[in-house]
Amino acid sequence: MTSVTLTSAPALAPLLARGALRSPFKRPAPDADFPRTRLVLPGLRVDLARLAAYERVCGFAPGTADGEDALPVTYPHVLGFPLAMRLMSRRDFPLPLLGLVHTSIEITHRAAVPAGGTHELAVHVAGLAPHRRGTEATVVTELRAGGDAVWESRSTYLARHRTAHAGTGPERPHAPLPVVAEWRIGEDVGRRYGAASGDRNPIHLHPFTARLFGFPRAIAHGMWTVARCLAAHGTAGPATVQAEFRAPVLLPATVGYATNGTDRFELRAPDGRLHLTGAVRPLPEAPRG
Repeated sequence: MTSVTLTSAPALAPLLARGALRSPFKRPAPDADFPRTRLVLPGLRVDLARLAAYERVCGFAPGTADGEDALPVTYPHVLGFPLAMRLMSRRDFPLPLLGLVHTSIEITHRAAVPAGGTHELAVHVAGLAPHRRGTEATVVTELRAGGDAVWESRSTYLARHRTAHAGTGPERPHAPLPVVAEWRIGEDVGRRYGAASGDRNPIHLHPFTARLFGFPRAIAHGMWTVARCLAAHGTAGPATVQAEFRAPVLLPATVGYATNGTDRFELRAPDGRLHLTGAVRPLPEAPRG
């Protein structure tokens, strides 16, 4: 794998446009080639005003995410998203950006990430895999602080297409968790999250632009839903976070936040339909001596 060092984070809007224009020419397949490039962005400093806006829209208490002046556990994904988009909008990335669905994320949070520090980001495509509905790509984002690897995520993105491969099996029956809170989500949350994160995908912004892509109304960002759940659930200390994105949240919406009170959480519609399932589990302590 070749490493390419960037001097600044790329702008998202041109990448979205470039990826959209190239989408009709992509031919997704699990055995297709993909970029073998690792993008590295050293010397990254967090824009504290945008961080504050992100904390407000997601429900995080400022500076209290696992330590004083620490980043919320989901925020490094926001920092790395422009690098991921640069890879996924390339000509040699085989999945079309239009219609690509973020299906899951797994975060390994090893230590608190200081908001005022200088960080290094790295993003690469780990591979492609068959899925019962098409082809999935796994994108890995890594963050270092003070030379130490403190945060990593693995996101899967699905391109739907006809396939004869069985891929992953059918979903297993799910025993619902008890609902502990009801949230009313405004129709503007996609625009607010887009302004804070930079992810201004048209399916999240307005009913009109969402209808162009087959949605009756704008839908909430998947990463907003998991961030909102984690703001309620909490992540004390080093942990792994796993979340699977199920049915989209059409805006405005009323949803139920459910948890078993320990490690699992989910977001459900009033009719019981699942929007998201997740879990937070402490990392085992490293051996001493």
